[in-house]
Amino acid sequence: MFDTILAPLDGSQLADCVLPHIVAISRSFDAEVTLLRMLEKNQAGTSAQMFDLLNWQINKTKSALYLEKIKSCFQGLSVRSRTTVVEGLVAEGIIEYAQNQGMKLIVLSTHGRNGLTQWGLSSVTQKIILSAQTSLLIVRAHQYGVYSDELSAAPLYRRILVPLDGSQRAENVLPVITQLAHFHKSQVHLVHVVKTPEMARQMPPAPEDIDLSNRMVERNHEEAERYLEQIKARSYLEGINVNTHLITSDNAAVALHQLEEQEQFDMVVLSAHGYSGNHQWPYGSLVNNFILYGKVPLLIVQDLPPKLETIPPELPATERVER
Repeated sequence: MFDTILAPLDGSQLADCVLPHIVAISRSFDAEVTLLRMLEKNQAGTSAQMFDLLNWQINKTKSALYLEKIKSCFQGLSVRSRTTVVEGLVAEGIIEYAQNQGMKLIVLSTHGRNGLTQWGLSSVTQKIILSAQTSLLIVRAHQYGVYSDELSAAPLYRRILVPLDGSQRAENVLPVITQLAHFHKSQVHLVHVVKTPEMARQMPPAPEDIDLSNRMVERNHEEAERYLEQIKARSYLEGINVNTHLITSDNAAVALHQLEEQEQFDMVVLSAHGYSGNHQWPYGSLVNNFILYGKVPLLIVQDLPPKLETIPPELPATERVER
């Protein structure tokens, strides 16, 4: 499962908001964490690069010390970790490193050293999300991060929202949920949204149209109720506090966001694709919606095998220092 975790950090408090989640996830899966610091390449001319050589060495030393401090705190919490400082293009370098090292999960903050914006994601985070071929944990950045010496091993995910659409692809998250819930003593909320059928918009629906729609909703509601009970009864969920929610709505995303706000979940977990997901795109429409508009940490379990492709030669990450 998630036996290797990549945590890109840029030294900012916004990016450091991922630290409690790295501890929580890595302890849940007994994973080794790689703390990665990307130093952006200087694109200036040769003379300017030579002039800045001392500053680059200073920045590399500072970055290494920053990561070593976090690593030391992780050791006190029984989290296995290693540190790496790499020079290169930030988003491309992170993606390349994750692919080359076979990372199973990348933990990302929505914003970093460039500060909070009106957009849901920074440009770097967005590039990584769209190009990474692995599972992701996206943590919503807030104004003040958690200092490494304030970290604890306390359970973090007490209430987990798990939307399911009845497909086997969506159920891809269940082994992950099981392990998280056992470790954190979580309350798991399985949710299915029954969508109301779309009606012709040129004129008010006729009584027979409304009757047909109501019968379809009732039939789907009965099937969904049985489906959720079957999932809840599976042997590997035994001992886990599982709740089910069945919602009828014409917009699944809106209904799930409303439930998220009402129930104050600590995490939302989704498979990258569901019933209607197309493998041509990295994520289904519901996942894309939660990436942009979600308010709590989002764990995306990738259901597609990694593509056998290499990073273009113009995007290498160089001068790697590992500890």
